Amino acid sequence: MPVAEHELEQLLQVAAEDREAFAKRIAAMERDGEIMRNRRNAICVVAKLDLVRGRVQGHPDGFGFLVRDDGGPDLFLGPKEMREVLHGDRVVARISGTDRRGRPEGKIVEVLERGQQRLVGRLRSEHGIRYVTAEDKRVSHEFLVPPDAVGGAQPGQVVTVEVVAQPSKHAQPVARVIEVLGNYADPGMEIEIALRKHALPHQFSRAADEQCARLPDGVTPEDRAGRTDLTPLPLVTIDGESAKDFDDAVYCEPAPARKGAEAGWRLIVAITDVSHYVKHDDPLDRDARDHGNSSYFLLNAISISKVGSS
Repeated sequence: MPVAEHELEQLLQVAAEDREAFAKRIAAMERDGEIMRNRRNAICVVAKLDLVRGRVQGHPDGFGFLVRDDGGPDLFLGPKEMREVLHGDRVVARISGTDRRGRPEGKIVEVLERGQQRLVGRLRSEHGIRYVTAEDKRVSHEFLVPPDAVGGAQPGQVVTVEVVAQPSKHAQPVARVIEVLGNYADPGMEIEIALRKHALPHQFSRAADEQCARLPDGVTPEDRAGRTDLTPLPLVTIDGESAKDFDDAVYCEPAPARKGAEAGWRLIVAITDVSHYVKHDDPLDRDARDHGNSSYFLLNAISISKVGSS
């Protein structure tokens, strides 16, 4: 049965010097959804209330599902329930019945953790009211942007916003623009959107930038020591025009006939030794561990786009 916090202290015989630690433990259990408080502020054990915990999965059409932590069947969340939550939120819900398709239906009791703090979308204007629609279609809410929070962005531009007020039963979420990415049709905009939409690392630390600034502009005599100098060869890079680095090159020349072999071709493949400038656990090395990935996104049935965050 529900019990007040001070009564629980007495039942557990919590010593005066342990009350602060006890309060922190209660707060942590409440944050994790193991316990919750009723309208009288009494503590209830979620497992005893026939409540379930999970993460909200939104749908572009305005409804959603609660993916349960216990692996049970997902709970259908109608548009009315989704009005006060966003895709990615962790919540406590109770099973309220079944919908017309026979799916278990849920009613949100409490929001444990908000999953959306920043998102990328397009700034729009209607009747003088500015709002942002998210690029992630699982977030169907429109985020109001106050006049003093537009950050110089123009309607139609792609922006990154910070959520300053989460949705509730009676109010839309509110956000402020923290970054203007540009116009939707700008070259490379799909990459900029994907990086932020999927929270891929795309910024380097100040320490890494400072380390790069200290590197020489060219190859020094010390760098050449103990290496074969191929710079006189007319090497041809094989990286594309839009590549972020040019570290692979080839050169091919006729090769004379040798004993037991006909004349042919000699191919030289040159690959930059980047590790020469990166030492173990220095700022560049640490950033590289976070950025050293390639992500592939399905654009349509026959097209794949590669986004490299390095």
